[in-house]
Amino acid sequence: MCMPKKIILPLFATSFILLALVPIIGVEVKGAKRWLDLYFFRLQPLELLKPFFILVTVQILTSEKLQSSKVKYLFSFLLLASIIILLIDQPDLGQSILLVVTWIATVFISGVSLLFVFGFFSIFLISISSLLVLMPEKFGYIINRLISFIDPTKGDKFQSSSALDAIRLGGLKGQGMGEGILKESVPEAHTDYIIAIISEEYGSIISITIILVFLYISFRIIKNCVNQDDQFIKISLCGLASLLIFQTFIHIGVNTNLIPTTGMTLPFLSYGGSSLIGSAILAGIILNFTKNKSYLYE
Repeated sequence: MCMPKKIILPLFATSFILLALVPIIGVEVKGAKRWLDLYFFRLQPLELLKPFFILVTVQILTSEKLQSSKVKYLFSFLLLASIIILLIDQPDLGQSILLVVTWIATVFISGVSLLFVFGFFSIFLISISSLLVLMPEKFGYIINRLISFIDPTKGDKFQSSSALDAIRLGGLKGQGMGEGILKESVPEAHTDYIIAIISEEYGSIISITIILVFLYISFRIIKNCVNQDDQFIKISLCGLASLLIFQTFIHIGVNTNLIPTTGMTLPFLSYGGSSLIGSAILAGIILNFTKNKSYLYE
């Protein structure tokens, strides 16, 4: 049985409401308020929201009522903006960037003009730059990360340097299971620097294999899109694959010091219940769309 379209919006609305509750009743950890305390466990609503955001965006882009109108792109952009506003308040710039680039990939695949994509991307860059300038007390850490990334002598590069050292120490075969020291020396290494830990303990061969697995999964998803006649399924699969691959390479880029630190988890592998649940939902939707011959029920 395929996933009914009618349940997508309620699921998105539920996760969005949970995200909106974070600034009100959320739990603050190390200066960031991103979690809800549900007594038995902490939940990060954004991890649940991401896959359903893609599906709702595609529903807007493929709506028959808006098929001949550019208004659908405006609606989808407003939906993105409402989520970004909540994320910026947490603050969580890394996830904001992830959602923006995934949204751009999704609307581009839907057939939007490059001019629209460039325009929306310019608005995002201008908005982020304005926030950095107008609210330095809240977003000063972002400026510090950018400065330290551009010029390592002017900032604290301990985490990035430790991750690179761990990857170098691991070599091809690694130091051995449990023999790595990165997880004990860097805060949140079990989430944000998991690929560096794997490289240190199991070697670069295993890390490269993991990367190839993610690439192969994304390739198979996109290959399946070619055989799909349903535009909703086709664009949804491309959007979900973009979300998976962008998050993977942002995580790897941070670990290898190719991009500034963003605090991004690696799907399926990073520690954290919310991240695993979000990854499971993503995988479940992809399997639902690719393994069924019949399409969505209206």
